[in-house]
Amino acid sequence: MALLSVENLSKTFQTPRGAVHAVRDVSFAVARGECLAVVGESGSGKTTIANMILGILAPTQGAIRFDDHALPSRRRPEHRQAIQLVQQNPLSSLNPKRSIGASVRLGLDTYGIGDRAGRWDRVAAALEEVGLPPEMRRRAPSALSGGQRQRVGIARALACEPELLVLDEPTSALDVLVQARVLRLLNDLRARKQLTYIFITHDLAVVRNVADRVAVFKAGELVELGETRQIFTAPAHPYTRGLIGAVPVVDAEELHLRNTLAGEN
Repeated sequence: MALLSVENLSKTFQTPRGAVHAVRDVSFAVARGECLAVVGESGSGKTTIANMILGILAPTQGAIRFDDHALPSRRRPEHRQAIQLVQQNPLSSLNPKRSIGASVRLGLDTYGIGDRAGRWDRVAAALEEVGLPPEMRRRAPSALSGGQRQRVGIARALACEPELLVLDEPTSALDVLVQARVLRLLNDLRARKQLTYIFITHDLAVVRNVADRVAVFKAGELVELGETRQIFTAPAHPYTRGLIGAVPVVDAEELHLRNTLAGEN
């Protein structure tokens, strides 16, 4: 059963130069417990899709359903609590004037989760779930490494007890080693907590390690949707083949696949 479904979704922005169609007639569903990667180059519409799912933008047309209920344009607190965002830049997404603990606790206070006396215990538990010591809650964001800050961003979302995480380029600001650790953490959390992910990225190398399925966007349109292995081994759309051709080669088998796909373009 789908936890989230997007039905004939479109978004048009009016500009002085005319209408810009950021997303055109897009439909897909995400099963409970699934990780769907939404990929494409800058300007492909993937962030606009994420913002409509989060309620930051209202669709021009179409509908979004969550747990078989239509989501209104003006989201109620229970909707915002159930669908949480992990942002791209772990430094800019944390208030430098707040301690780590205060940032993680903010959602608990906003949505009235638990009693006031027990919320610091929930903050400590959320930090431990992402591999950070509870005493780190007293530190400022500037005292943490990039990987630690991103773990705090994940802890802040988890503390709200969401069902769906929208992960917007969550590893793009991290070096390769830290990126791998964060991806392992996300995989582990999804398995342990039965979470559902929408993973927004331009990096197909990341997709291989986290996604069950991949949705490929180009110029606001969904051009291909399939299981991750199928997308990587037998992509149907020329644009998808081009994206895969740009993924760093790991072994001889992938080099052969890249050369084959290049010959089909």
